[in-house]
Amino acid sequence: MPASVLSHYGLDERNCSVTPFGNGLINHTWKIISGEKEFLLQRINQLIFLHPPDIMSNLKLLDEYFKSHFPDYLFVAPLNTTAGQNFVKEEGENYYRLFQFVTNSYTCNTVSEPSLAYEASRQFGRFTRLLTAFDPSRLKISLPDFHNLSLRQRQFESALLNGNKKRIEESAQTIVFLKDQAGIVNEFEKIEANDSLQVRVIHHDAKINNVLFDRRNQAGLCLVDLDTVMPGYYISDVGDMLRTYISPVDEEEPDFSLIRIREEYFHEIVRGYLGEMNSQLTEMEKKYFTYAGKFAIYMQALRFLTDYINDDIYYGVKYEGQNLTRANNQSTLLKRFIETENRLQEILESFLKNNSI
Repeated sequence: MPASVLSHYGLDERNCSVTPFGNGLINHTWKIISGEKEFLLQRINQLIFLHPPDIMSNLKLLDEYFKSHFPDYLFVAPLNTTAGQNFVKEEGENYYRLFQFVTNSYTCNTVSEPSLAYEASRQFGRFTRLLTAFDPSRLKISLPDFHNLSLRQRQFESALLNGNKKRIEESAQTIVFLKDQAGIVNEFEKIEANDSLQVRVIHHDAKINNVLFDRRNQAGLCLVDLDTVMPGYYISDVGDMLRTYISPVDEEEPDFSLIRIREEYFHEIVRGYLGEMNSQLTEMEKKYFTYAGKFAIYMQALRFLTDYINDDIYYGVKYEGQNLTRANNQSTLLKRFIETENRLQEILESFLKNNSI
């Protein structure tokens, strides 16, 4: 972090405590303490986000909207520099932004209690609900085709034609299973062609560590890491939550016997998200709530296996075959989800029946 960055915010680095913060894998973050004031400083990862000014433009638009229409909503917006910009460009091409640190807040990396699933899903639902009247087309696309399942399938098929032949052979059983689930892509393409499913403002990375919680009562406070906020379908956020909340283990777990569907967590996601969004979603949209889980799990399995076949060019690996383990993990989760799908649908329909508008 160059010393001059803080000076753009009227802060003297000599009078500040500067320490690395968090365990995020994308942007580099520092905690800044100046007297009694606390901040978070981030350097945007341009290997992932190719056009940082687009992100900062989106955040400015959202901040203005919330201040104008929902001033009580906690939107953690980047602070302005002394020159009135919400970012600093330093060292040629590096972009930085400064945020006010939210006191008495914390993030967590695992969904260890159903109440966490409820609070997190409520925050993602509330965010999209409050932005119902905001025109999604005003937002720039920070990650083109991020949740384009059709593209992920094409990339997978291309890898099978051009990728590492030895790894393709090693992955044969998983390849057959994923090919057999191609109907999930067909369903996604029906969604894209259906005007009943609205394009909304979606976070697009609805993992638990992108929610701030209150240390005093464990209530959800707001969403963070908003660089992926873009126009999209609500199934992107619901799918992310179903993929990452309802199994007791994450995508790195090599013991697939530990992967299972926790129905009580599914119920809390339904209760939290639809408690906010039930009145906003069309009847057609609600039919895709459970499908969202298959959509997100299948997409991630495809991405991991594609990267494995392409010799690990995207996801970082710590050991040989890690991306294959991840792909098999997500394939197992997809199998478990499909096996439980009828029961999950019953839980959804029971909620909708008892909470009809």
